[in-house]
Amino acid sequence: MAKKSIEQVDVNDKTVLMRVDFNVPLDGTTVTDDRRIRMALPSIESVLDRGGKLILMSHLGRPKPGEDNSRFSMRPAADRLAELISADVVFAEDSVGFEAQERAASLLPGQVLVLENLRFNAGEKANDPDFAEQLATLGDIYCNDAFGSCHNSDASMVGVPQAMGTKPKVVGFLVQKEIQFLSDTISNPARPFVAILGGAKVSDKIKVIRNLLTICDKVLIGGAMAYTFSLARRGEVGKSLVEPDKVELAEELIEEGGTKLVLPADTHCGDDFSPTCNKLVVNSGEIPDSYEGLDIGPATAALYSDIIEDAKTVVWNGPMGVFEMPPFDEGTRAVAQAIADGSATSIIGGGDSAAAIQQLGFADQVTHVSTGGGASLAMLEGRTFASVEALDDE
Repeated sequence: MAKKSIEQVDVNDKTVLMRVDFNVPLDGTTVTDDRRIRMALPSIESVLDRGGKLILMSHLGRPKPGEDNSRFSMRPAADRLAELISADVVFAEDSVGFEAQERAASLLPGQVLVLENLRFNAGEKANDPDFAEQLATLGDIYCNDAFGSCHNSDASMVGVPQAMGTKPKVVGFLVQKEIQFLSDTISNPARPFVAILGGAKVSDKIKVIRNLLTICDKVLIGGAMAYTFSLARRGEVGKSLVEPDKVELAEELIEEGGTKLVLPADTHCGDDFSPTCNKLVVNSGEIPDSYEGLDIGPATAALYSDIIEDAKTVVWNGPMGVFEMPPFDEGTRAVAQAIADGSATSIIGGGDSAAAIQQLGFADQVTHVSTGGGASLAMLEGRTFASVEALDDE
């Protein structure tokens, strides 16, 4: 899936229209976490350092038509970017209107224009061809550096590169790295290849589990979805979070997975969703009626750690328990420690897995932490992305 990257095109005195993921958390007009902006800096600086003009476009939040959406403005993100780079950063209060066109036309080499929230225009989510065409006319080169949105079919992700015609359409460094790890590494993994899947719902990860069972040597299950599997094995799950309507599906996966699918041997449970609750460690399928499973137990943590220790490639998506609430973070911590201590190529899916690895302090000891929760899951399902297919091959 190798795609031409931004460093492979001549940007001198050309306008690069770059889709970034500046969907950052805000407190009023202040960006409270600028990691997504910082992660785009290598691609941004590559264009500016080589004499290019840069137009950045992104969505932020979920604005609704007809409502006051001012709290979703891109201006705070533009202001934060201006603090992080030495280049001039200007802002347009629309994305395809007169102001955006005027400011784009007056850009000088080394300057940056940030467009207003793409989702303020209904054409973005609808992948409207007219909206995409208007955006496409702003640039000489299109660059996709928004992996977190790559699984979407929004205009800025799909319609714009299609509307660019024969103009260069490339990936930024962030998307290039994600493709390298989440697609290329997984398509030809060093073995043993181990996947660790957690989270609440089997239904959220059914396609991922099915796909990984065809390519992995082991698939380790944790999180609340383990209790639906336990129910499928006629176990007692107490007050645990389960999906009764997915029990039949879990039975099918157990049958399909055979010895590849590894389920928890024990459970750390409590009689309340609280760090101060009464706690028990019981065998899987033996949770008392007044208790709920909140983490994998120590025997499971040891078993999973041993499997991870022997792995050459590890993919992890989803925590093993309620990692935000000690002591029910112990299973997630044990898995993170095993990955950090191992020598495998380790790929951490986005969302809660990325948050857990950061919170537990292991982010610098793994190979790659994905920036896109939904996108990384979609790639683990084996899906192809129209947004990436639309770009130029190497």
